[in-house]
Amino acid sequence: MKSDVTYDLLIIGGGISACVFASKYLKNNITKKVGLIEIGRGLGGRSSTRISKKYKGWKLNHGSPNFNISNSKNNLLLKRYIDELLENKYIKIDDSDIFFLNEDSNLETVKKSEFSCGVNYLSLDSMSELSKKIIDSNNLKEKIDFFFETFIVDMKFNDKEWLLTSKNGVKFKSKYLICSTNLLLHKRSLKILNVNQIPLRKAIPVNNDKKIDLLLNYLEEQTFIPRLTFLIYTNENYSYKDFYYKKQRYFYLKNQLEKKYRFERVIFQLQDNNKLGIVVHSKNAELINSYISAKDEEVFKQKIITNFNKLFEENSVIHKLTYDEKISIMKWRASQPSGLAVPLSLQFSRRYRIGFCGDWFEGDGFGRIEGSILSALILEKKIKDLIK
Repeated sequence: MKSDVTYDLLIIGGGISACVFASKYLKNNITKKVGLIEIGRGLGGRSSTRISKKYKGWKLNHGSPNFNISNSKNNLLLKRYIDELLENKYIKIDDSDIFFLNEDSNLETVKKSEFSCGVNYLSLDSMSELSKKIIDSNNLKEKIDFFFETFIVDMKFNDKEWLLTSKNGVKFKSKYLICSTNLLLHKRSLKILNVNQIPLRKAIPVNNDKKIDLLLNYLEEQTFIPRLTFLIYTNENYSYKDFYYKKQRYFYLKNQLEKKYRFERVIFQLQDNNKLGIVVHSKNAELINSYISAKDEEVFKQKIITNFNKLFEENSVIHKLTYDEKISIMKWRASQPSGLAVPLSLQFSRRYRIGFCGDWFEGDGFGRIEGSILSALILEKKIKDLIK
């Protein structure tokens, strides 16, 4: 990027919150120069899709927080947006089977859980495609400069302008800044970036802005759930025992079973080529630590298949896996916020021209996709007349 380019607005993060905010903002500010900076290869963030380079033809939603959108509290702002997505045929009602596995591994149908409550909605395509469609709506994609695989490591605010620096030394300038990720605001950035001060705190010293001070204080107390995500690319002849045809099938493990097998949930996903992909989540600390210290990843993967086969050994609808199934592993330091949510009143600082959105804010959907969407909609309403 040319160093003399100054954006009207830069967005850090390419998750669904960033995409919703960008599309809503640009709809009313079509002449503004907007850039979006994302550390990953594409849009979607923690609720996105792994499109494997190694295993062609597979698109697995890894869903680190969750896999679908819900509006269990019937929030009107969220309802209007969901209706908009339905009208555009971006999403559909998710009527997939949802099962809890109890201590005897018997199937128990459940329609409400921490991850699935009320009416749920699912992207018609992959979750990353949903983010792209949101950005593409109203022909807005060409109005945004995208910078993928770009990791911001430093931020400064000078004379009503933000200056960001990437790991590769590329500099970005902007009049306003939106952070849809909170990595640069959270203490976990210290270890990741190998710095001794949180980047936002370095940019805005203590006692300069009460809102920023409060925001960082809340995030100091907010915790995040680490997870391992196992993506299993099954052999071409693998199938269900029954004739289930829907896109997804969810299995959640109750407490004792989760402790025994170290799996939190298992989600089957039917691919366009009719193959079955499997996503397994674990937030078991012992399993995560054993993966980190594993000297042979292939041996570790074999243990995952062994646990899977024991879990579904007498299941009426799920076949066992063979030991030559292909597996990739994603390690998330912060797959989902938990504990203390940040108040929505701290979303925007006029003095420092910076706003925030994501599932780490309080309200309906904290820690879920709908929380990301809702916080973006609320932020856009707050600042649409401020950024001139």
